[in-house]
Amino acid sequence: MKTGRAVTGEGKALMKKKLTVKNLLKAVWIVYALLSTAFWLPKVDQMLVKDYEIITKEYVSLDDAWDIRINDNAYTGVSLEEFRFPAVRKGDRIVMERVLPESWEIIEGALRLSIRHCAVTVFVDGEAVWEYGYDRIKDNKTVGSGFQFINFPEEYQGKTLIIRLSVSEDKVFTKFDSIRIYPWENAYRVLMTENRLPLFFGSFLVIFGIAVCIMTSIAVVYSSKYIRLLCVSVFSICMGLWTLCYYRVISVYAIPIYAVSLLEYISFYLAPVPLVIYMYDDVKKLKQKIFKKLYWIFLGYHIFSLAVMMALHSFDIVHLAAMLPYTVGMIVSWLIYFFIVVMINFRISRAVDRLYLAGILMIICCAAYDLIGYGSERYYGDSTFMNIKGVSSIGVMTLIFILLLSFYFEITQKMMLEAERNSLIKSAYTDELTQLHNRRYCMEYMNKIREEGTCDYTVVCFDLNNLKTVNDTYGHAQGDILIKSAAEVIAETFGSHGIAARMGGDEFIAIIDTADEKKAAAYMKQFQLNINKKNQQISGLDLSIACGFSSGREDGADIEKVYQTADDRMYEHKKLMKKEKAQKSS
Repeated sequence: MKTGRAVTGEGKALMKKKLTVKNLLKAVWIVYALLSTAFWLPKVDQMLVKDYEIITKEYVSLDDAWDIRINDNAYTGVSLEEFRFPAVRKGDRIVMERVLPESWEIIEGALRLSIRHCAVTVFVDGEAVWEYGYDRIKDNKTVGSGFQFINFPEEYQGKTLIIRLSVSEDKVFTKFDSIRIYPWENAYRVLMTENRLPLFFGSFLVIFGIAVCIMTSIAVVYSSKYIRLLCVSVFSICMGLWTLCYYRVISVYAIPIYAVSLLEYISFYLAPVPLVIYMYDDVKKLKQKIFKKLYWIFLGYHIFSLAVMMALHSFDIVHLAAMLPYTVGMIVSWLIYFFIVVMINFRISRAVDRLYLAGILMIICCAAYDLIGYGSERYYGDSTFMNIKGVSSIGVMTLIFILLLSFYFEITQKMMLEAERNSLIKSAYTDELTQLHNRRYCMEYMNKIREEGTCDYTVVCFDLNNLKTVNDTYGHAQGDILIKSAAEVIAETFGSHGIAARMGGDEFIAIIDTADEKKAAAYMKQFQLNINKKNQQISGLDLSIACGFSSGREDGADIEKVYQTADDRMYEHKKLMKKEKAQKSS
């Protein structure tokens, strides 16, 4: 037993050494990837913005000299950049009017108009040139938010521009966005360049999430340990879609703005679900019923709320845009709850868990930044908090990277423990000298046959001749060679047809998966040929093995009786071999 423990200890040390080398190589690769990203990202960004200064100056600003009427309130000489008003309500009517410049150098122009849950009609000298959303308001459907690019040729110069808005949701804006005329070839390019950070991070999150989701969806079928990685991939897809929709960069695909808004809200509302499922293990680590109960209450309430929200939106009773404050409240509650959970776990955590906590703190700060900026712009008309765009996506990417690291270390630890457990199991069921199964394994295998009630098997018993003589004459080292040679011959002959085991000392057994006596006799004949072959390979080995066999059909499938019959026949064979040897020597 001491030797077995020493070997197991050496195996564990070897496994840990290999894992350490693998972890070191992967850490080097991660550092290389990060340094490469840090080096190339600014260069790619420079390529995107190399002529940004030029194209952003090629526009006509229409931000000044507006006459605006909001319901019964009239304002003259308004600058859109400075004008603020109380948050609009559903049903409010807004009319914006100004005279277009007498001339501009843009020939094929596009009016960039930002729409925020409003139906819009654009008039030039009293003639409607573009309209959107009134049919949707009439059917009580969501109108959505986003940019619209309207054809604006040079013949509109000097004419009167009127924009009529009909608000479809409560408290959706308190200011007007800048209105500009761009050349058609630059219109979308300016939008993409201005939002290049959300474009990059959002696209990365979606592509990464889809790739990992496809792989882990297959892996989950075989092992539940990949569920957390699947949660990370779904969370990544949701946040990537939300980023692309929220910053309107998905508009380049000519998707209707109501569809973009719907995708934005759905992805934002669903994003917490996979993250919450991922973090269940952190709740279990606390081993406190109150946190488990709160977890299931919060999760049940969240899923129920999502179902209600989707149903209300589907039947056009209440739109998802109107339910944003409630969803934000639920998300804030989740953040506070998990912050407490992680902080409690922090006292007993490892370095990986502390890194995980840093990721949670980062996404809380990034989400808070964007929520404050969004609320400030939506309800107070102050956009100063939104100068840096894509902050939440940066936080999400950081958290996903940390979650992947955490998942990797967790899987590595589980694999090491599983390998250690398998090593211990193998040690418990393997004969150390011969590497055949041991007596314990054989007895459990026989119990399994008894439980199945099958009779399609044959038990073969073996006894190694002359072992004591070899040990006494040549030493135990030579005796071990004899034992291992016998084990090799038995495994070579019977191993592929069933199991082979060492019962102890010079006794072996094989249980083969057939009760056909002809097949068994053929195996025994091959066994004798293999013994002769082994004796030829090793000079002076003199391997001799007595054997006997019995099938399950002989004794009514009672494996104990079958085993006893095979053992008795083996001893009869052994006596016969001794008698023949004595006759030859005389």
